[in-house]
Amino acid sequence: MRVNFTVNGRPQEADDVWEGESLLYVLRERMGLPGSKNACEQGECGSCTVRLDGVPVCSCLVAAGQVEGRDVVTVEGLAEFAKQRDEHGHGGACGTGGGCGGKGGVSLDAAKQWQAKPSDSQTGEGVELSNIQQAFIDAGAVQCGFCTPGLLVQADALLEENSSPSDQDIREALSGNLCRCTGYEKILDAVRLAAARQSEAV
Repeated sequence: MRVNFTVNGRPQEADDVWEGESLLYVLRERMGLPGSKNACEQGECGSCTVRLDGVPVCSCLVAAGQVEGRDVVTVEGLAEFAKQRDEHGHGGACGTGGGCGGKGGVSLDAAKQWQAKPSDSQTGEGVELSNIQQAFIDAGAVQCGFCTPGLLVQADALLEENSSPSDQDIREALSGNLCRCTGYEKILDAVRLAAARQSEAV
């Protein structure tokens, strides 16, 4: 079958997709976007996390046919997605009070309107890092890097919905993302740092 969907703001078409093919496979093998990692293939490790219509999902569990007409943001497009969100006021701190009305996050309509600029690299190169990406570097939260893309996507979604997460909020949000290297403390530090910087920017 043929699947048409948007990846990091660009219309994409995948041909000859077989029924059992996962979104993860399409992204990595057909689209040339290796950021989402292929590890457990059972939705247990979180290394393949992407945003589907704004919602973090394990792309290994999403059948490619399910993304027809939908929007996907991978770690390669995370910086531009965050930049456009900040410019247009979607998600983030939800005002100075820090509380979000309703579910928070980016609406489906807002996610569909997001478009990367044609001059931007599909791989995310040449784009200023997002707040959470820079915080991971500054806090030393990256070691082997295998789990990092999924953690970045999930943490970005958390901070979009909750600008001042407690440690428990962070632990719960990242509970589906496994890391074998860091012991998680530096990852928690990075999310705290990103939240603090996000609050200062408001």
